[in-house]
Amino acid sequence: MSTDLKQVNKLKKNSRRIDNKTEKKFVERLIKISRVSKVTKGGKKLSFRAIVVIGDENGQVGVGVAKADDVVNAFKKAKTDGHKNLIKIPITKSLTIPHRVTGNFGACKIIMRPSIEGSGVIAGGSVRTVLEVAGIKNVIAKQLGSDNLLNNARASICALANLTTKSQITKKRDLNLN
Repeated sequence: MSTDLKQVNKLKKNSRRIDNKTEKKFVERLIKISRVSKVTKGGKKLSFRAIVVIGDENGQVGVGVAKADDVVNAFKKAKTDGHKNLIKIPITKSLTIPHRVTGNFGACKIIMRPSIEGSGVIAGGSVRTVLEVAGIKNVIAKQLGSDNLLNNARASICALANLTTKSQITKKRDLNLN
């Protein structure tokens, strides 16, 4: 009986090890850390705001924003906020987006177009960071309107959320016909 108990414990240990390996590795990229102050009766209260993009470089990406009294805590809180806002996007075999798409957030407008293999990510600012963390390697993007880093990152997330594949469109058409 004691050998059976040892084998069960060994299985439990191994299963925990396997669970740790199957967890997805997320890449975190810091877009901006800004020092913000709040004026109160006693004076100014300083804190830090972090904007972080996280993704698995395989079609999942999210943007997180958080404030805290120090930079490390702001980064951690923004990272957890990014995990809450993850979206799944379709990527083609040539590591680009399936079709042209636009995204709006506030005064920002992002236009994204698929590009041929080998062209790389042609984008600027936070849009480039979002696309790289998402795992898109060949795309052309243009940001219009505001140059606010947070709004541009959120507009690019809105654009990527609007992406669809051929199979999704045919499913919708089949449902509408029935």
